[in-house]
Amino acid sequence: MAIEQVEEDGGVYTMEEALTSVGIGPALRSQWALSPTQESLMSTVVFVGMLIGALFWGFITDCYGRRKGLLSIALVTAVCATLSIFSPNYNWLLAVRMMVGFGAGGGLVYGSWFLEFVPSQNRGMWMMIYAGFWTIGTILEALLALMIMPRLGWRWLLALSSIPSIAALLLFVLTVESPRYLCAIGRTRDAYDILKKIAVVNKTQLPPGKLISSEVTEVHEELLSPGKIKVSILKSGFSSLLMLLSPTLRRNTLLIWVVYIGNSFSYYGIILLTSLFSSGQCQHSSIALNLNDDQSLYTNVLINNLAEIPGTLLAAIMVDRVGRKFSVALMCGLSFLSLFPLLVPQLPALTTALLFGARTFISGSFVIVDVYCREIYPTSVRSTGIGVANSVGRIGPMISPIVVVQLVRGCHQTAAIVCFEAVLVLSAVSVVLLSVETKGRELIDTHDV
Repeated sequence: MAIEQVEEDGGVYTMEEALTSVGIGPALRSQWALSPTQESLMSTVVFVGMLIGALFWGFITDCYGRRKGLLSIALVTAVCATLSIFSPNYNWLLAVRMMVGFGAGGGLVYGSWFLEFVPSQNRGMWMMIYAGFWTIGTILEALLALMIMPRLGWRWLLALSSIPSIAALLLFVLTVESPRYLCAIGRTRDAYDILKKIAVVNKTQLPPGKLISSEVTEVHEELLSPGKIKVSILKSGFSSLLMLLSPTLRRNTLLIWVVYIGNSFSYYGIILLTSLFSSGQCQHSSIALNLNDDQSLYTNVLINNLAEIPGTLLAAIMVDRVGRKFSVALMCGLSFLSLFPLLVPQLPALTTALLFGARTFISGSFVIVDVYCREIYPTSVRSTGIGVANSVGRIGPMISPIVVVQLVRGCHQTAAIVCFEAVLVLSAVSVVLLSVETKGRELIDTHDV
């Protein structure tokens, strides 16, 4: 199957979307006689599920607790991933893959939960280590598709790909509620008990002093009061959204949304640009790499995912040394410089190297922004903040295929690159305008800090 088929059917994809569009889509098209629209819909429903899930699980975990949210996410994802293995027909598979995407959208919650346990002095590095496992997952998924699809088929690919989801459910018994979240809702005794257990495991003692609960803001009081936790999801979500757009947080919220849209546009757009150049959409021999079969397609996906390794490593080195804002602005600048020579067609090897560099730097920017976004919001709306930002950021990959595909296929490579450069500049400027640097800063719990 040619790379261009993936571009036409799926556009750009996350790991879950890659599993569907690159891994099982072509096989199911042949086995179940699917139309191009039906095949592309399998990718679309995962994308929609993840968008809804990011919003929903953020609201849930800010309202009912991190641990309950993690259990629900693991349960939905594991059950639906298992059901997808035994799908008897197209409609069944479509429904369960959407639910898998819905569960996977809650993956952002794991990051918020983990963040609340990490000391501030090296929080950035630990979050980069956490982000590195996403990169490992994308690489393993590409390797699985490369090895499993030609030999065992799509059901085995789904089965092996569901193992992490099932493992997350089984390992749930080892998780504890975030003490910071418990303090934010007034359950200081429960928070203290968990901290004592953590101290015992780490063979240390808690520092002297009394654990006190942070004050609850007026806007969010009903949501966080211990006696009123069981409010409706709709009302809780609306209250959380109001808090994100309150006068104290509005500027940073709007700017971080711009950064997410810009990063997503650039990140997924560069992936798509690589595929378009690889398949020679404009028939420029200088940029056509002639990867036209399934094995080459899987290999191409693998090579592109490998670009995230140096990006994550570079981010880990910089994030706690030079700060979040400067790191993101610098990464955007380096990605800008990597794309600049592509304003005119280059030799295939140089084109590949430049796109690899651009993917490296924008992926590094992405993982740092994920950390920064969680740090600028108080505990009471941290999961909601990252969930909404991630969902708003989906506007970027929705727009980038329209811009990139039309321009590159119309032999307007320069115009396509100019669009990327403009978006990268906008992202860098937005980061600089953010009002706070969170390097070494303690997490905040209340709205008025």
